[in-house]
Amino acid sequence: MKFSHSFCVPAADIDAQGHVNNVAYLRWIQDVAVAHWIRAATEEQQAKFAWVVVRHEIDYKKQAFQNEEITATTWVGEWSKVTCERFTEIFRGNELLVKGRTVWCMLDLETGKPVRIGAELIERFL
Repeated sequence: MKFSHSFCVPAADIDAQGHVNNVAYLRWIQDVAVAHWIRAATEEQQAKFAWVVVRHEIDYKKQAFQNEEITATTWVGEWSKVTCERFTEIFRGNELLVKGRTVWCMLDLETGKPVRIGAELIERFL
């Protein structure tokens, strides 16, 4: 299941070159992933588990600028015992600005340790 979030580029995300700073794209990738988790997971799952990033890969295709309308779309790819890969694409209209792949590890909030991802949770993201 894909999840999208649209927003307007704020002035705070513009760097000295006059376009969106690469760090802002990374934050947007994380923000849309977290929003997807909140939308898809049950309250019980959210209270029990958290996610940490173990790898980011980002391809920067085009620049974005202040006040532009941006849409970030994310979806989950492969699942392993304790990780999942998540893809993100960031668009301005029909123009692809950024592609990302992130590997997330699920943690048990009580122990702080990686925990097996169950089928019930996976089904919520299909």
